[in-house]
Amino acid sequence: MIEDLFNGLTITDFHDDMHRNIVSLWESQNLYDDLTDTPEGWQAATDLEMATKPHTYLSDQPVIDRPFEEAAYNEAIKYPFEHWSMTRYCDGSFGVWYGADSLVTSIYETVHHWRRGFLEDVDWQNIDGVVIERKVYLVRCDVALLDFISKIDEFPVLIDSSSYHLTHQIGARMNHDGHPGLISRSARCKGLNYAVFNSHVLTSPRQLCYLTYRTEAAQVLIERKSGEVMLRI
Repeated sequence: MIEDLFNGLTITDFHDDMHRNIVSLWESQNLYDDLTDTPEGWQAATDLEMATKPHTYLSDQPVIDRPFEEAAYNEAIKYPFEHWSMTRYCDGSFGVWYGADSLVTSIYETVHHWRRGFLEDVDWQNIDGVVIERKVYLVRCDVALLDFISKIDEFPVLIDSSSYHLTHQIGARMNHDGHPGLISRSARCKGLNYAVFNSHVLTSPRQLCYLTYRTEAAQVLIERKSGEVMLRI
């Protein structure tokens, strides 16, 4: 079956932004306030960390090495390539980065995984007022993507809401063969999703917006501005 999937695939030459939706606090937290009560102590701990912490991202363009851009790169691009987990196209033995074609697609995807991966696990799916904060980045991608959209009618399991057996095989083949990425339809809405296996094709992360997800009456309410609901799922 896996051979039939790869037979006759087309390539999408992609040069555009992808939406990356991640967990993130709206307000930054002081990581050292449990060590000391004084601002001087917090600053001393921060200075020590910066002086001893190895650089995590080196660029041929010096401007990219500035700390705030390095932080954006680590958060928006690098993390899933270093912290492997089981996902639609990965059994947990390598890294895959996921992006979406739009803000709305990224919301539908992440709401589903928040419900399935957290709320249901702790039996909070029927509790109102559970909140999570998120950040959305635009990330530039320049890559030739294998296009699986044309295969969905023949292999609907590609967008199965819960079974990842076939897509794990696809991901393993992609990773083994060195293909940098793929495009397919979202299993949660009509949008498109991208799975990227090579971090080098991703550049220029820029923050788009913050979001808040909140449970209410068996729904998840999404706010881009505090108190203004933009979407209910």
